[in-house]
Amino acid sequence: MSGTEEHLLARVALTWLAEPGTWSVHRLVEQLGPVAALDLLLDGGAPDSVLRSAVAARSAAGDARAVAEQALRRTERLGARMITPEDEEWPVQVADLRALRLSGTGRRVDLETAPPLCFWVRGAWPLGEALARSVAVVGARAATPYGTHVATELGYGLADRDWTVVSGGAFGIDSAAHRGALTAGGLTVAVLACGLDRPYPMGNAALFDRIAETGLLVSEWMPGAEPLRPRFLIRNRVIAAATTGTVLVEASARSGATQTLNRAIGVGRPAMVVPGPVTSAMSVGAHEALREHEKARLVTGTAHVLEEVGRIGYDLAPPARAPERPRDQLDDEAALVLEALPRRKAIGLERVAARAGVDLRTAMRKLSMLEELAMVVRRDEGYALAPPPERGTGGGRAPTGVSPGPPAAPPS
Repeated sequence: MSGTEEHLLARVALTWLAEPGTWSVHRLVEQLGPVAALDLLLDGGAPDSVLRSAVAARSAAGDARAVAEQALRRTERLGARMITPEDEEWPVQVADLRALRLSGTGRRVDLETAPPLCFWVRGAWPLGEALARSVAVVGARAATPYGTHVATELGYGLADRDWTVVSGGAFGIDSAAHRGALTAGGLTVAVLACGLDRPYPMGNAALFDRIAETGLLVSEWMPGAEPLRPRFLIRNRVIAAATTGTVLVEASARSGATQTLNRAIGVGRPAMVVPGPVTSAMSVGAHEALREHEKARLVTGTAHVLEEVGRIGYDLAPPARAPERPRDQLDDEAALVLEALPRRKAIGLERVAARAGVDLRTAMRKLSMLEELAMVVRRDEGYALAPPPERGTGGGRAPTGVSPGPPAAPPS
């Protein structure tokens, strides 16, 4: 066996002996290398009692190297591949997990947040290239129609602008984001909490196959690994660190998706939250994230997301504005003259000037301009407001510099 194969086998064995993210294993690999670290653990030399117990329990179920060899054969049959930090396509940004420290918690999944030892990948794209320009879109499994709509729009909009959409492949928000990206013909990556041959949920098996055809399926667990509950939270640290930013679309008070947002903040990534109805239980976690984290930004669409993750000075969201009306372009005197005209009758020039508080010459000049703009009509008894256009008609000419607005969207 070559040195490269031995190193790969050791990394696989280590991920089987201890769950991904275990700091003591990560430190041993950094200090000794994967082969020596594996030898030390199998000889009972783990640096702490928790790891020693885990290694002993797994070793009682089988030989770590034999399990690793079987996993590699299974990977090949699956048409997948394994990558390690030594590979060119390794996403180097996951190393930022070294700086992740989550305060106020004693749970193991919040403490054991070390960078991955390896990844299993299914799909043709180089992983590092796919994740270099990526955004995570995460949220509730029991998504509302509102949340599903927003996630689909975000997935489509980001993919349409050549950003990779990353999520966890679950029902609800995850699936909507993946499908939005696929509909746009873009790239999407599903980061799983189980083996690549054990798609979870099974109801999304067809979706996973579509993602593998044009994007990537990624996991830290070897083929055959089950989707155990703690593994979803372990997986979430990778989604947060591997992407340029994370968007939380919907989340209940106890949603695991909020933990992905916490981890994104912890590694210095932009954290974004889509607001929802205050009456919805699926908005509670999202709104609390906005209240608790001063670094979390409220976003309402693709333009806002790109402003947070895109190039400084280039990907700016346009300011929200109401539709522009012709009278918005009037100067102050013209606006005063227009407001001076009563709604249902005509009045003479002198009364217009008096009501507007301008001199006669100014009133005459502004009335002529307003008449030219089809906003005022002249009658025998004086000046009056032009009648509103009939429904379906153009309604006169717009003043210079006023856009009539975008064309109507085609029917969906």
